[in-house]
Amino acid sequence: MMTASTTHLVLIPSYNPGAKLDETVRAARRYWSPVWVVVDGSTDGSAERLTAMAAQDADLRVLVLPRNQGKGAAVLHGLEQAAAAGFSHVLTMDSDGQHPAELIPTFMAASARQPAAMILGVPVFDASAPGLRVQGRRISNGWANLETLWAGIGDSLFGFRVYPVEPLRQLMRHQPWMRHFDFDPEAVVRLCWRGVRPVNLPAPVRYYRAEEGGVSHFRYLRDNILLTWMHARLFVGFVLRLPMLLARRARELF
Repeated sequence: MMTASTTHLVLIPSYNPGAKLDETVRAARRYWSPVWVVVDGSTDGSAERLTAMAAQDADLRVLVLPRNQGKGAAVLHGLEQAAAAGFSHVLTMDSDGQHPAELIPTFMAASARQPAAMILGVPVFDASAPGLRVQGRRISNGWANLETLWAGIGDSLFGFRVYPVEPLRQLMRHQPWMRHFDFDPEAVVRLCWRGVRPVNLPAPVRYYRAEEGGVSHFRYLRDNILLTWMHARLFVGFVLRLPMLLARRARELF
């Protein structure tokens, strides 16, 4: 059995992912210890299944929220518990099997080498990727790069990434956003504003069809409206911070 890390843990926010959750957790545990899952008010029986799994695995912890609060809220709950337990970094990954568990050690090693940075996965798509999702994320990525003066965000939406706990925890504590689907892109933009440097690593992503057990909670209209509102408020924040961002960029260049 691998030695459990005392600084880095895998954090999996989860809401009604179906049977893929069990596969995701087992895969994560093959490559890392410890693994924590935040069950975000799920009604699919996953809390009970994972609790039974954790009873046989001391390095798997299950945190259960009584009602669905959103991905960002679930991550924040995990961050608070991780900080209390003395962890300095979390690797977040989706619960639906799309993210590459085999790359967990690679991302954790990159974080250990550069602990002040955030390690961002850049998705490598295959034929399973929906065309609208691929095209739509290019728009979000363009806005995120503008809002940070091209600080180096390879992909703003891909949730397979390692965060330093304390900067993200403090950021989320002091503003009301980033609690739902807007969490991933807003987190990287705001952390860039705070001087947390992005480091990009490629990572394959797999989209499962419904007959393969895939479950998606993405809704094109609802979530694109949420992203549009998010980028509108981030752009206002960008304008207000523009002198600071320009000064920082000048120091980096000269």
